[in-house]
Amino acid sequence: MKKYIVVTLLLSLTLIFAACAAPATPEPTAVPAPTEAPMPEMMNIVETAVAAGSFNTLVAAVSAAGLADTLAGEGPFTVFAPTDDAFAALPDGTIDALLADPSGDLTQILLYHVLSGKVMAEAVTDGLEVETLQGSMVKFSIVDGKPMINDAMIVTTDIEASNGVIHVIDAVILPPAEEEAAMPEMNIVETAVAAGGFDTLVAAVTAANLVDALSGEGPFTVFAPTDDAFAALPEGTIDALLADPSGDLTQILLYHVLSGKVMAEAVADGLEVETLQGSNVMFSIVDGKPMINGATIIATDIEASNGVIHVIDAVILPPAEEEAAMPEMNIVETAVAAGGFDTLVAAVTAANLVDALSGEGPFTVFAPTDEAFAALPAGTIDALLADPSGDLTQILLYHVLSGKVMAEAVADGLEVETLQGSNVMFSIVDGKPMINGATIIATDIEASNGVIHVIDAVITPPAE
Repeated sequence: MKKYIVVTLLLSLTLIFAACAAPATPEPTAVPAPTEAPMPEMMNIVETAVAAGSFNTLVAAVSAAGLADTLAGEGPFTVFAPTDDAFAALPDGTIDALLADPSGDLTQILLYHVLSGKVMAEAVTDGLEVETLQGSMVKFSIVDGKPMINDAMIVTTDIEASNGVIHVIDAVILPPAEEEAAMPEMNIVETAVAAGGFDTLVAAVTAANLVDALSGEGPFTVFAPTDDAFAALPEGTIDALLADPSGDLTQILLYHVLSGKVMAEAVADGLEVETLQGSNVMFSIVDGKPMINGATIIATDIEASNGVIHVIDAVILPPAEEEAAMPEMNIVETAVAAGGFDTLVAAVTAANLVDALSGEGPFTVFAPTDEAFAALPAGTIDALLADPSGDLTQILLYHVLSGKVMAEAVADGLEVETLQGSNVMFSIVDGKPMINGATIIATDIEASNGVIHVIDAVITPPAE
């Protein structure tokens, strides 16, 4: 029994010692907090421009002018940075001339693109003026919702650098002294002579004794018809005008001139402006093209020392002259005089429509040629003329619209009711205007009571 008690005691002691000898459960090891990667150091204005890759000319100019250290300094600065394309748009040789004398004009031009302080895009308001590091002011404006600095558009904003901000512009801006030096040296008349293509206009201005006026201080805005525009006038018109330059010619020329310098961006659809002749011209936008009265403006913003020239493709006439130039013959008389419409005239006469189509109107007539009538099946014309009050009248009236519809108003898919009562449909096929299945081969032959368009086929109203 004693032996059993001793063994039990020894076993218990062994277990106690084993438990005491067991390693203690380790405390949880603390995981070190992740170390944030250091933010990359922001580049200064010069480094940012170099890294962007589209300001190579600007960077070269800044370096040549010794301004790299200044623009890499503490600042802050606001830089309006012209792109390489903006510098490339300068007249040939300008950049080379500036780089050849960097301490002169180049430095002044560059400093004119820099403001002191950090000016973000949201701070720019229409009409705001701010002094540049060059010392002259720049003016901000909002044109058609787009921010501008002087005449340059701000195309990208708020490119931040360690010492300021860069805004990208699409043109090089010039301080007032440089801008004045860069102004064209030739006046409006000299510019027209040098340009070529305006020989008739220059001859007319000379004959009307307007050279001195249009070479004066101004500024003026001239809508200059090309030689082709004058050549498109009825035969003998130019000779007649030049023979009496103090009369109609002077009035017509002054009708092409506005007081003040009106750039293309100021032209809006429906704008009316008084000319030096005293009557108004009206601007419009037709199919995206700017028009003045009925002439298309084909080139804009040719600057001269005393104004600006816009080129137009037609001579425009003041109201009194336009009225005097209106055709004297009505639609029927015009068709008879033109020739090539003998069958049509005979049909109109047989159907007793001469008086109607000689009336006040206005009318728009789609006139089939003699060849178009000849292409009808044999005997058709004779049958129609034999019963002119029937089908013939309906067919003829199907070629006539109420109102004066010029070619520019014709659009693909347009449907218009004729005097016969049924509709005709216009279409544009391979670039050619069509009415129903006939091609319109000549347009806008004006008469005193409307307009004639020539077609190559007779069109017929739908069967009743």
